[in-house]
Amino acid sequence: MKLIKAYIRYRKLEEVYNGLNEAGYCCMTFAECEGTGQYSDHEKEHISYKYPFAEAFRVIKLEILVAEEHVQPVVELIRKNGRTGYRGDGMIVISPVDNVYKVRNDEEGILAV
Repeated sequence: MKLIKAYIRYRKLEEVYNGLNEAGYCCMTFAECEGTGQYSDHEKEHISYKYPFAEAFRVIKLEILVAEEHVQPVVELIRKNGRTGYRGDGMIVISPVDNVYKVRNDEEGILAV
């Protein structure tokens, strides 16, 4: 199993979600974040009020846990739907996952996903 974390532009969330959902990837987590990076298309409405000392921009962290054979298709969908062509489109991080345990019952491993 792999945990895919994608940091994408806030305004691309719906497109990325819809692309993943239409391909059958239903289960993911989103978190609204603020971060700094190499943005080349600064948009005033995205500059942080929470961290005025930094040029922080709103980003979405998307997390999705998949079987190893689904990593490439998921990465391709995120890149295709999250891309604007400007610097600062985000990044994707892939980490190994040793095991997953369902809290509600005794399922574990890929069955718990």
